[in-house]
Amino acid sequence: MTPGKAYLSTEEIRPLAERSDAMGYWLVLHCWGTIALALALFAVWPNPLTFVIAVLVIGSRQLGLAILMHEAAHNALFKSRKINDLVGEWLCGRPILAELSAYRHYHLTHHRFTQTDKDPDLVLSSKFPTSHASLKRKFSRDLTGQTGVKQLMGQIMMSFQLAGDKDAMEAAASDFAQSFKAPQLWKSLPVFLFVIIAMGVIGDWWWGLAFWLLPYLTWFQFVLRVRNIAEHGATEQSEDPLQNVRTTKANLIARLFVAPYWVNYHLEHHMVMHVPCHNLPKMHKALLSKGLGGQMKLADGYGQAMREAGWRSA
Repeated sequence: MTPGKAYLSTEEIRPLAERSDAMGYWLVLHCWGTIALALALFAVWPNPLTFVIAVLVIGSRQLGLAILMHEAAHNALFKSRKINDLVGEWLCGRPILAELSAYRHYHLTHHRFTQTDKDPDLVLSSKFPTSHASLKRKFSRDLTGQTGVKQLMGQIMMSFQLAGDKDAMEAAASDFAQSFKAPQLWKSLPVFLFVIIAMGVIGDWWWGLAFWLLPYLTWFQFVLRVRNIAEHGATEQSEDPLQNVRTTKANLIARLFVAPYWVNYHLEHHMVMHVPCHNLPKMHKALLSKGLGGQMKLADGYGQAMREAGWRSA
């Protein structure tokens, strides 16, 4: 049963679940357009500040591509399953070394068994709350590229090990899915490299390394972890849809650098998973109108979500 049907009627859910091709194309265009604007900012005013801003914005848009691939995995980005798969795979997933089909299979299992023993994401959320020192180590590894390099090397090794072994590939898919990784790296690597080369052609030879590989290895890994923690870290390990997932308020700065495309409305997403991301704020208001605000797991911002996960501890 869809959890949201316990709180909202079919008549209330139906308009929220309406998909829009125009909005789907706009979101994909917006994501890549923001990446282009970040490059343009540095090109016009090349200095250390604009370099850092470009890296952070592009890293957040790499997460944005992952979010839009997630939308496609739910067939919520476009009305057509074919267009969802085509755009979600080639314009959203593969540029960040992700694979839509592997991710979809894993992710729907997460929705079916959220915060129970059968949830493939439980290994991520069950670690929280943790200590301040543990979170600091995790964030440090992310921001210095250690996490990204380790995962990339793991993907390379896994690709060699799984070559020609379909059963092993399918079994390994969930190991990478929590970070939107592709178990068969060779399928996505050419697209990833194409983006790097294209940036080098547009600007200086090093642009692709600085503005695609560097954000991918650093800021993308950091915001991906922050997103994971905010969504299910330090929530109830139960089947209560109001308490086993968290919605986090995000201001304009947070939406630019940490939480693009309404990813912060995660409780609402779990309520009815095929509601497009741009309608999640409306669903949030609908749930509040039912008087459920006091029962919902909410955080006033990502700072509060991280403190609940352990950042406040000594």
